[in-house]
Amino acid sequence: MSTLARDLTREVDRIFARLMVRAAGDGNDRAFASMIATRAAGGGALPAWLGLDLSDFHRLIAHHFPGVSPDVLSATDGGSPLMANRLDEREELIRLLLDHRAHQSLSETWMARTVAAGCMASDHLWHDLGLWNRAELTDLMRRNFPELAARNSRDMKWKRFLYKQLCESEGVYLCRVPSCAVCVDYQVCFGPEE
Repeated sequence: MSTLARDLTREVDRIFARLMVRAAGDGNDRAFASMIATRAAGGGALPAWLGLDLSDFHRLIAHHFPGVSPDVLSATDGGSPLMANRLDEREELIRLLLDHRAHQSLSETWMARTVAAGCMASDHLWHDLGLWNRAELTDLMRRNFPELAARNSRDMKWKRFLYKQLCESEGVYLCRVPSCAVCVDYQVCFGPEE
């Protein structure tokens, strides 16, 4: 591991620990702490404030990490800007996620908006969100959007899965063969991302 990578990892760990000491006990604390810490250290691909508006980001911090300053992130902390030409696409993803939320936590709406913002980037969703592994993403999907997560019974990569759900809801089926198991892109869509 390079010195730069070690320094980045140390910074992420420091910010993560600072957040988790103040964690409120909500099921999404750990996922949001990972995203915030990674973003604050310059990793991930989320836009400013995890893709939330500033007031929602402040509410998220107050709810999940009482006593932590929302200045842990700022608009200038790197990340990708939301692309204006993809705002409709992002709103469709938010709607899809919110239509399948668990209705167990105030933070499901923030999570839907953040996950949709992560979908706008170009790497694996867990990486774009600033999570540390795919298992964290699977856990947050099951916790926040259980009905939707249950549909991903074949372990399709999450970003592909979400877009496939959007297409199917519009009656668009992109797979040209009757079974994904015989599709030449099977390994691209399913299985491990590590």
